[in-house]
Amino acid sequence: MTHPTYRREFIKKIANYSLLTSAIGTFYACSDAKPAFVGIDLTGADYAQGFSLPDHNGQLRTLADFAGRVVVVFFGYTQCPDVCPTTLAELAEAKQMLGPDGDRLQAIFISVDPERDTPALLKEYMANFDPSFLALSPSPTELAGLAKAYKMVYKRVEGSTPQSYTMDHSAGSYVYDPKGRIRLYHRYGSGPAGLAADVKALLAEKA
Repeated sequence: MTHPTYRREFIKKIANYSLLTSAIGTFYACSDAKPAFVGIDLTGADYAQGFSLPDHNGQLRTLADFAGRVVVVFFGYTQCPDVCPTTLAELAEAKQMLGPDGDRLQAIFISVDPERDTPALLKEYMANFDPSFLALSPSPTELAGLAKAYKMVYKRVEGSTPQSYTMDHSAGSYVYDPKGRIRLYHRYGSGPAGLAADVKALLAEKA
């Protein structure tokens, strides 16, 4: 069971971050110089600048591998009961909504549970949603660094047995344009239609 004090602090961290990103989105929405997006506009942000991690096939991946595509990065774990499968299902639905442009959407799932999420398990998990989706496997040290780099929080919550623990983590997706620049943040539960619209807008940009 999660300690009540920890749960309050964890929720407070996520709430504070949501307020920050909401303020950023409001600022950009008031500026005619910025395009209108469904997600929170992070254009020019100095965090969430990328990754260098092995995927579930053992291949080292960076944002440069996906040049020309919109990349959506989401942190989660395979034992997640709700947030992670819902997000991945919405990503798969957004890809279908894009029609032919769906091939230019790359979903990246970064595990926050390296102890249990083996490459084989991650590969099988991704196949449940879309065979093109890739899962990345950070070491515990790399995960800690990514959390700081992405302003993401995560915490192991012990269960009744050593292997029945859960992972509390930030729920939201980071969206990169075809040039590999961080552009948007989509909150959990925002739905596939808004994401599909934003992907289309980013693919249509000229600069």
